[in-house]
Amino acid sequence: MRARENFTFFARNRTALLTSSFVLMETTALLQRRIGLAAVHSLQSRILPLLEILWVDDRWYARALQRLYVINNRDIGLVDCLSFEIMESKDIRCAFTFDRHFTENGLEIAAFHDLDAR
Repeated sequence: MRARENFTFFARNRTALLTSSFVLMETTALLQRRIGLAAVHSLQSRILPLLEILWVDDRWYARALQRLYVINNRDIGLVDCLSFEIMESKDIRCAFTFDRHFTENGLEIAAFHDLDAR
């Protein structure tokens, strides 16, 4: 529900959104497992057109892995580390996420939703 409201806001305001192919893989797997293939199709047809996608290559993977080693925190995953690397390299300070690890790593979370609402 919160994500849908946010994407409606983004589309209406033509907000530039960037994600990685790793996030797409993780999101697709989550949707397929929890909701089903109809949700995956909806992601592909309705959300992906709103996104700029950075396709991960071996250099991005190596950067994310190095950051994972440096952070040395079992609760922060490789996909988050990749996102931190991408945001840092593109001087992006604000993320659309429900994950508090972003603020813990010095980034802002887009204020389009309430982190405490569950």
